[in-house]
Amino acid sequence: MTKAEIVSKISDKLGIEKGDVQATVETFMEEVKSSLEGGDNVYLRGFGSFIVKTRAEKTGRNISKNTTIKIPAHNIPAFKPAKVFVEGVKSNVRVK
Repeated sequence: MTKAEIVSKISDKLGIEKGDVQATVETFMEEVKSSLEGGDNVYLRGFGSFIVKTRAEKTGRNISKNTTIKIPAHNIPAFKPAKVFVEGVKSNVRVK
């Protein structure tokens, strides 16, 4: 599903103009992004959490040059779904 499809579905369900829904979805995503960039996690009860994860320093390999490289510690954004969300997917989506 794309952002445009999400906007369309919300607009149809709530009877709100697509432009207004588009602005709301964009603003939501900007707020989540700015919170994570500021080091703050975002918790949405019943849905999940957008969190900042810290990756430890590690050694990697550059296969083309056959050398080892040091990958420094860094932070990445991550999403952790709520238990209710996980259980819903487990019970409703067939394994392919």
